[in-house]
Parts: sequence; C-alpha cells; structure tokens
Amino acid sequence: MKKEFAVIGLGRFGGSICRELIEEGMEVLAIDHDEDRVNEFASIASHAVIGDTTDESVLKSLGIRNFDHVIVAIGDNIQASILTTLILKELGVKDITVKATNDYHEKVLIKIGADHVVHPERDMGRRIAHKIASNSVLDYLELSDEHSIVEIAANKKLDGKTLLDLDIRARYGINIVAFKRGKEIIVSPQANEIINAGDVLIVIGADTDINRFQKKVMD
Repeated sequence: MKKEFAVIGLGRFGGSICRELIEEGMEVLAIDHDEDRVNEFASIASHAVIGDTTDESVLKSLGIRNFDHVIVAIGDNIQASILTTLILKELGVKDITVKATNDYHEKVLIKIGADHVVHPERDMGRRIAHKIASNSVLDYLELSDEHSIVEIAANKKLDGKTLLDLDIRARYGINIVAFKRGKEIIVSPQANEIINAGDVLIVIGADTDINRFQKKVMD
C-alpha cells in the first residue's frame, strides 16, 4: 500500500523532496502559497494546491490529518513554519518533519511537537567539511550530535590486514559494519575478513573515536 505524503513549501528543499517521493511512486500532495511553484508540480504530483497553511480551515479542507507523513519545508518564513506545525499537531497528523533555519527555530519546533527536525544547509555543510578535511573520508552521515556513520577508503596501511589484526572495536570503540569492494557489499564482516587497499569501510561510532581511528590508522 502506497504511503501518502504532503509537502508544504515547494522551494529548493521541499521541491526536491517532492520529486524524490514521486520518483519512489508515492502519493504526494504538494502545497505552496505561490501559484508558479504549484503549477510546476501540478503535472507530476498526485495533487498540487495553492494554499495558506497557517489557516486551519485550509488544512482541514485538504484532509491533512489523513496523510501518513507531512513535511513542512517552509524556509523563508519562520512564523509560518511554526504556526503550520502547531496546527498540524492540533489536527492530529501522525508524523511531521519540519525544516529548521536556525537553532532557535529548531528549539521551538521541538517544543510544539515536531516529530523530526532537519537542518539541510547545516547538515550538508558538515558533510562537505568532513569529506574535504580528510583524504580518506568518502561520505559522512550524522546520527546525532556525537555519533556518525562514515565511509572511509582503506589505504595501504590496512592492505592485507584483518579485522582481528586491527582489533578496531577494542582499540578505538568503533565498529566496521560493512565493506564495499567494487560492486560487492560485505555486511557484518567476519573477524578474519582481509581488507584490501581501496575497500570502502563503513564505520559507525562516536565522532571522537572515528577521528582518533582516522589519525592513527588512515592518515
């Protein structure tokens, strides 16, 4: 059964979410106060409507409480973002993700009950910074303020060594949860699995421990 999503705010962030959900075959209601933006999605979204989502009657008329997940992607008006989120909560929407523009905005959204708060600009900035700060980091995903999943390219220092040789969990407090070797993915690798230079190690752990591992072994 297809999930039904509503995306409120069709700027760059909301628009990209809308397109990806449509690509995944989901039912998507696209909402914005700007007619041009709505027209852009009219032919690809399940429904696209012009509406002021700070007006409770508008959201009620759209049957918003029946949607599985509502994404509030209003980026240029913090007051509208907060008020829309508050109304969605009061109407009993099951799952709400909201874009925050700063830390204060995030704190307010959490207090009024947003289920998920995202900082796309900040998070992308961190991701890019991690990638360009180290030659070995290929990708980075923040799990919390202190924990991440990182893709690290194995260098010559690791070539021919096994996980048992490295004893990474005991020494650094991190876990290698998978290898990528060309098109092959090895999930939950065994202790005797040999690492080849060029393998991509998918590492999970505290940021401080991952950084320590990179400095000691990778750099």
